[in-house]
Amino acid sequence: MLLKEYLPESHIIVDLKGKRKIEIIEELLELMRNLKLITDYELAMHDILAREGYLSTGLENGLAIPHAKTQGIEKLSMVFGVKKDGVDFETLDGKPAHLIFLVLSPVDTSGPHIQALALISRNLKEAANRDKLKKAKTAAGIAEIFAKFK
Repeated sequence: MLLKEYLPESHIIVDLKGKRKIEIIEELLELMRNLKLITDYELAMHDILAREGYLSTGLENGLAIPHAKTQGIEKLSMVFGVKKDGVDFETLDGKPAHLIFLVLSPVDTSGPHIQALALISRNLKEAANRDKLKKAKTAAGIAEIFAKFK
């Protein structure tokens, strides 16, 4: 699995506008809707919020990966956004999230969903990768960074 296959330039928001966690999730899910990646917006939102209610997907080092399995999507899909000044995402280290991936997959699959989460986590462990993504000025620049992730 290569991240660049799931996160082309059109799946990236360089400057997320939301001020709260829910607004960021809505903004990213709206992008998925505009890209016609989801079949049922309300169901997908319900499933994301149910997952967040169970356990926050805010990790550490400025990273959040809200994710869910839902019948509102037909195949594994992702979008990504950067929140320059950060947003409270109930992260493990209590710091704001700047790099936010939204990952959705169908209910009846698990392998690709877990692989995607592992791929993101593995590559974002490195501070240099996080810094490059935060400093990128364009979606094309971010997509180039993702192309190097393995």
